[in-house]
Amino acid sequence: MCKGRSLKRIISLSPTPPANAFLTKTDLKKNESFFPLQVNFCIDCGQLQLTHVVSPELLFRNYVYVSSTSAVFVTHFEEYAGDLIKRFKLNKKSLVVDIGSNDGILLRPLKKAGIKILGVDPAIKIAKKATNSGLQTLPFFLNTKVAKNIVDKFGQADVVTANNAFAHIHDLDEIIESVKILTKDDGVFVIEFPYLIDFIKKNLFDTIYHEHLSYLSVRSLSAIFKRLNMEIFDAKKVSSHGGSLRIYGKKMGAKYKVKKAVQKFLDEEKNLGLNETKTYLDFAKAIKNNRRELTVLLKKLKSQGKTIVGYGAPAKGNTLLNFYKIGPQILDYIVDDSAYKQGLYTPGTHIPVFPFNKISETKPDYIFILAWNFANPIMDKLSSFKINGGRFIIPVPKAKII
Repeated sequence: MCKGRSLKRIISLSPTPPANAFLTKTDLKKNESFFPLQVNFCIDCGQLQLTHVVSPELLFRNYVYVSSTSAVFVTHFEEYAGDLIKRFKLNKKSLVVDIGSNDGILLRPLKKAGIKILGVDPAIKIAKKATNSGLQTLPFFLNTKVAKNIVDKFGQADVVTANNAFAHIHDLDEIIESVKILTKDDGVFVIEFPYLIDFIKKNLFDTIYHEHLSYLSVRSLSAIFKRLNMEIFDAKKVSSHGGSLRIYGKKMGAKYKVKKAVQKFLDEEKNLGLNETKTYLDFAKAIKNNRRELTVLLKKLKSQGKTIVGYGAPAKGNTLLNFYKIGPQILDYIVDDSAYKQGLYTPGTHIPVFPFNKISETKPDYIFILAWNFANPIMDKLSSFKINGGRFIIPVPKAKII
């Protein structure tokens, strides 16, 4: 963020395959690619970032994660769209461009409200499917050249968004320069991302994976915005992904006044020690303690002859499975609501993924909730199945049975 070189290694997890690189049965016979999964802390600007960058072509071109399989997310982005329309007085003449738009989860409610929309997403199949559903999505990685082409064809945007996408990008300077080309002089750049405060407070280590190059704070983002002649003018907490932040940026000198909320978050980050190396070294110890406790719990249940299956095959689940060395010897299978993942195997640990109805067929003793950020709706959904007393294991922030 600041171009500094004062970096300190603070977390080292097991080398893992890319978290969304699910395998077919044929793939199981081939060699898998594993990459280091380690985190550095920048002493100068407080940025937390991975040590190694995996090729985005490898990570995103054949992406299997789609947002709209989660009803919770659909509702979240409908509210988000409403907030943008109301706050920035968007109308039928307005254009919103979404970077990393996935299957159009934010674009859909905006289009429904009559706003002009455009998505940019490098996942070829998902971009094509979104376009076919009426949500025009360009199958590219955004850069200044693509931004200029968009402006030539569609005009400049009133709002550019990047939701759970900004932290996935290696060359952030290029993205911000692209956004400056894309937006009008008084245009707005809105970023939503899992917040570093929640990451530390709630022990969300499983959100460390190769797609997530950055673990963002207001302090580190302020450094890059300021360096590239932009400014954060507001920020607000939202509940998605275990705790996220939505920040609002503008070109320096644009009309929006900087709200007190920005300083409030900066102060809170400092008070919680996010500017200090010790905070992250303590966090690394907590991860190891959690691994020990959860591993003991799972082995004990298996020694008692209990059956355990997983619910949800999110990217974060694959960090946990690989770091904790949990494979088919612990979890018989995983169910996931995404048709993109069903019939495949988890990267690194090779656990089969099935549709939801597999649970009612086998009636396991325990459901291990890997998609812990949706634990409550998942437990509500499963309560109607009365699975042998309906016991659930939630691994994060601390292993517990419900």
